[in-house]
Amino acid sequence: MLAVPGMAPLLGVSLIARTAITADVMALTLFVVLGLKLNYAAAGGVAAALTAGVALGGPLLGRMIDSRGLRLVLLVTVTVQVVFWLGVPILPYGLLLVASFVAGLLMVPAQALSRQAIAAMTTPTQRRAAFALESVQGELSYIVGPAVVILGAATVSPEVVAWGVGAAILAGGVGIAVLNPPLHAEGEADAAAAERPPRRRWLSGTMVAALIMAFGTTTLLSGVDLAIVATLREAGQVSWAAVVVVVFGVSSVIGGLIYGALTRPLPTWLLLGLLGLVTIPAGLAHDWPWLCVAVVGSGLLTAPTLARVADAVSGLAPPAVRGEVIGLQSSAQSAGFALGSPLVGVAIDLSAPAGGFATAGLAGLTAAVIGYLLARRSPARTAVSHHAGPTDLGYRVFGTSGRSPTGELETE
Repeated sequence: MLAVPGMAPLLGVSLIARTAITADVMALTLFVVLGLKLNYAAAGGVAAALTAGVALGGPLLGRMIDSRGLRLVLLVTVTVQVVFWLGVPILPYGLLLVASFVAGLLMVPAQALSRQAIAAMTTPTQRRAAFALESVQGELSYIVGPAVVILGAATVSPEVVAWGVGAAILAGGVGIAVLNPPLHAEGEADAAAAERPPRRRWLSGTMVAALIMAFGTTTLLSGVDLAIVATLREAGQVSWAAVVVVVFGVSSVIGGLIYGALTRPLPTWLLLGLLGLVTIPAGLAHDWPWLCVAVVGSGLLTAPTLARVADAVSGLAPPAVRGEVIGLQSSAQSAGFALGSPLVGVAIDLSAPAGGFATAGLAGLTAAVIGYLLARRSPARTAVSHHAGPTDLGYRVFGTSGRSPTGELETE
């Protein structure tokens, strides 16, 4: 589907790091519960500290990448991760809480670097397929990472699992540093070296719309995970939750591959809106076989939606601040993951598991509507890099006015 020199090694080594990073919350949860013998509330505190650090650290690390380069950022973050994961088994709970926040703040930015490199290494005709593959990679990491951590904690020990997570992050981070992929396309060097444009120039309504939809997508996905568990717990089939999650993930992989092969993209707001709509009726399923069927629709739209969000953000980002912008996207998605579970949890407590699916779907649908309205009200701007094509937020870019030759805004 895609032949870009250097792309396969980059996706391969970043998959190692992303799989470990995806499993880090599960690894810490199991260590607190099984290793420290504390309750799930204590484990949730550590997970929240790590997630908060990741959300705050995204744009900070992105800004460092823009100003200092890829290898220095990887040196700092990989070192912090190795020290943290080696120390996890010996840290008391209070110190673990603080250390988890610091580790999140300086998490290896494997996903952000992959997206930035994809934007630099691909042509406009290749970019959609490349981001689709990147989203498929993310789904594979979600399928494999937590499952391996759970198996390891059950058969070996949570301490060894923590060391394994650290080792995988080290391997992935060093691999990316060795590959040293380009972060700016040919012809962007001068623009990237130029003075950083002020935020008011690039943090437009269209960019805010893309970030809101990034937030809404992960809010929905995080909520769906909890709604699946709640539904099967009520049915006395909670042990089948892993099967449903795998079906969801495999469906997403298939959807991403299909989307990458399409010749014409769909707007982000439309994909997210459809994802929200097909998620709501999943609450009608009351046992695991029907729930497997019900989540297929959501799964097929997940990777395409994530890919379009990534494509939108990278295409709107000026070369000199692309790292910071993609870091903001990572922060928005981390915030969505953090909000989705408690939001849907409240809905389930007040109603039923079906209310969890409805709330998750409505969250995605609301973000899609807000994103569409913001993009429509914001003047579309000329693509910010020489290779950027039309934005995917609902417009084609026709000069600085954002209008077609007929004077009318055109939708995709």
